[in-house]
Amino acid sequence: MSDMDETIGSTPGSEHDMLTLQIQDLKAQILDYKLKNELLEKELLQLRKENAQLKRVPLFVAAVVDVLENGEVYLRQQGNNQEYVTTVSEKLYRTLKPGMKVAVNNTLSIVKTIGNIYDARVRVMELDEQPSVTFEQVGGLKEEIEEVREAVEYPLTKPEIYERVGVEPPKGILLYGPPGTGKTLIAKAVARQSQARFIRMSGSELVHKYIGEGAQLVRELFILARERAPAIVFIDEIDAIGSMRTNDGTSGSAEVQRTLMQLLAEMDGFDNRGDVKIVAATNRIDILDRALLRPGRFDRMIEIPLPDHQGRLAILKIHTQHMNIGEDVNLAEVSRLTEGKNGADLRAICMEAGMFAIRMERDTVNSDDFMKAIDKLSVDFDRHHFHTTFGEMFA
Repeated sequence: MSDMDETIGSTPGSEHDMLTLQIQDLKAQILDYKLKNELLEKELLQLRKENAQLKRVPLFVAAVVDVLENGEVYLRQQGNNQEYVTTVSEKLYRTLKPGMKVAVNNTLSIVKTIGNIYDARVRVMELDEQPSVTFEQVGGLKEEIEEVREAVEYPLTKPEIYERVGVEPPKGILLYGPPGTGKTLIAKAVARQSQARFIRMSGSELVHKYIGEGAQLVRELFILARERAPAIVFIDEIDAIGSMRTNDGTSGSAEVQRTLMQLLAEMDGFDNRGDVKIVAATNRIDILDRALLRPGRFDRMIEIPLPDHQGRLAILKIHTQHMNIGEDVNLAEVSRLTEGKNGADLRAICMEAGMFAIRMERDTVNSDDFMKAIDKLSVDFDRHHFHTTFGEMFA
């Protein structure tokens, strides 16, 4: 009887423990569901934001042409070049300046300012670091280098000299001459010497398919140059857009002419003593438009000729200063045998001479290596000239 009483007495306690465990389990489930609910609410909020973003009317980019009176602003929409006048709030009106870019809605009202946004093709033209080229790496062009420094470097580093004498420095210079003579090297060296930002572009990069695209790139390039001043804008192969204008009636020719006219307008807008200098290079000065060559745009035209004997010797010394050359190597004789060669050819000859020494597993470059390199480069040049002239016969 006592054993039965103990069994009956223990039943309510066991049920209580089971209920306690069930309650704890339910509480844990409730907590788990609350956490899941919070995650779902956050996900729902994010989806609502994305949905609202997708439903929002897109904004268009426009450029401020002029800030008018009475709170009105003259805008030009990017892409289609449509122009219109709109009214803005007084607070926004005080922040707007010509040339600034703004975001407008479908009613053509300004929503916000976005500053200057440059085309990606313009941004890659700017070098983040100054060029590493120095004038010591440019051989045989002492007079030409001094002319470039007078026109580009000194107005940026010593403007007081020109003010004291009362002379306006050249606005821009044009370097012309055969390929490979060092025009680009000189531009890089003067940028380094004057501690100016170097912005390089090629004339062929400004020739585009769509109307107004090349002119827009020119505008953005010079806006970038003004913001990065002191800066040097180097235009290589300027003959691609600066050749004499002809009326052949094609849309491609008309687009190139529009780009050229925009370039002329930008060059006219610069002050001679400003912190932006323009340097251009070409192999074909004979085909450039006369409007581009007139004083006030390119005030100084400097010929970069093929190097003479002393110039070639100086270039050879520059390219062999880190080479292990033998005692039998006579650079003066190498210079004599390379008459008519440019700086790029001489660099290639030095490199080929080194390759011949490497092929023979020697530590030094001897005179025979240079002779072989001269012969090889001469044969390659003759072969290239032959195939260029008679290429169609071998096709």
